[in-house]
Amino acid sequence: MFWFSSSSRVVALALATATLFAGACTAPRTIVSTGKVTPKGEFRAGGNLAFNVATETISKTGSALKSAAEATVRKDTIGYSGTIDNLQVAALAYVLDPVRPSSDLYIRYGALDRLDVGYKYAFGSHVFDAAYQFLGPTGTVERPGGPAGATYASIGLQFATQRASLPSLPFLDNIDDILGFRASRQDIIIPLVFSHSLGAEEEIGAISYGAVYTHTFMRYGFEPNKIFNGGVKVPVLLEQKVNFPSFGAFVNAKLGYRYVYFIPSLGIYYQKYGNYQLLNNKTASLSGLTVVPSVGVQFRIPSSRR
Repeated sequence: MFWFSSSSRVVALALATATLFAGACTAPRTIVSTGKVTPKGEFRAGGNLAFNVATETISKTGSALKSAAEATVRKDTIGYSGTIDNLQVAALAYVLDPVRPSSDLYIRYGALDRLDVGYKYAFGSHVFDAAYQFLGPTGTVERPGGPAGATYASIGLQFATQRASLPSLPFLDNIDDILGFRASRQDIIIPLVFSHSLGAEEEIGAISYGAVYTHTFMRYGFEPNKIFNGGVKVPVLLEQKVNFPSFGAFVNAKLGYRYVYFIPSLGIYYQKYGNYQLLNNKTASLSGLTVVPSVGVQFRIPSSRR
């Protein structure tokens, strides 16, 4: 009874904290899984808090641009200039890879001995995924199938979809008002995970590391209503389609005992976002590194089978 009471308090705290970041909308690239998939008939559930730090977004959203956006939005008509180009690039960079906190809640189920499936809600993004374990035993904490310190490996496939939008922050609100920006995106994520068990069958946790491949598909457009060039209203930019790959590596530590684990994680990604069409026949090219530190809690719900 004590364990269930303590777990309820931890879950409530995690949910309350996650709601603070409910407006976050990032590609769900926090990897907290181990090489061992959820055993058949068991559940794993938990949540994570992360911070997305993208070098390209930081470089495109400086204080000078914020001041220019605040001054521009107050005008009834806006002449096309380099500032408009910079505002478009800032909007794209922020939607591609925002600099802000993010959070997610997830649940996983062991469908087969070496296959589990899951769903994650990343407050704006819905993620559906599966993982296949190709190395290591398939026992449980109660019924170990291998020795302490065993090595596991798995490969996963995740599909994430979301409507990408600028959050309701003063600077970004100004950009949205000026440009009429809209976007949506889908991400395919393939993590390759290796781990070493701490105790038999991860009874006290695991140390995990691996590589991640992500491919993003995005649609976007601009619908400005008061931008003019030479006295002529600048036409809307109809929906554009772009896609780009991302490559990364991560490490995480799963630390706890039997039913509750805390999981700090760190991921580093590189992506060449590609070329983007802007208003007035301009283009922009974006690329950069992203660092994603996170901390989470995970609950193990054993199978009722004996």
